[in-house]
Amino acid sequence: MNASQSTWPASGPPHITVATVVAHQEQFLMVEERDKTSGEMVFNQPAGHLDPGESILEAAIRETVEETGWQVELTGVLGMALYDAPNGVIYYRTTFLAEPIAPLENASIDPDISAVHWMSYEEILANSAKMRSPLVLASIVQYRKGLSSPLELVYG
Repeated sequence: MNASQSTWPASGPPHITVATVVAHQEQFLMVEERDKTSGEMVFNQPAGHLDPGESILEAAIRETVEETGWQVELTGVLGMALYDAPNGVIYYRTTFLAEPIAPLENASIDPDISAVHWMSYEEILANSAKMRSPLVLASIVQYRKGLSSPLELVYG
């Protein structure tokens, strides 16, 4: 089958998502949540779907606040990736790099988040089987290699 004959799976075109790697003093801001497909507890970066009417930059900041209670400043783009998830959904994820500014007082964390953790790279590696997707570790590896692009890469 050539590219012109390809079709999206029954789940439709990719879901647009964002994630944020928040790094500070060799620690990464991670969330712990229940995987809705497997029911297992998994780790992820603050991440979620793009809402109608918002930019992907706004979505990354909003999701980080909603899931962690931390105010952050986006500093770069770590990459874009397609992920064909076991649930049959394809995700198009843009991952950003951010610096933490401060935890927000009286922040209300998304009820799907069980816990918020600052984890070292070694702790993340030790829990690699518990990552929500392979993109979680891949984006941290991208960061550790120093492979990020300026935010100006994103426009519109």
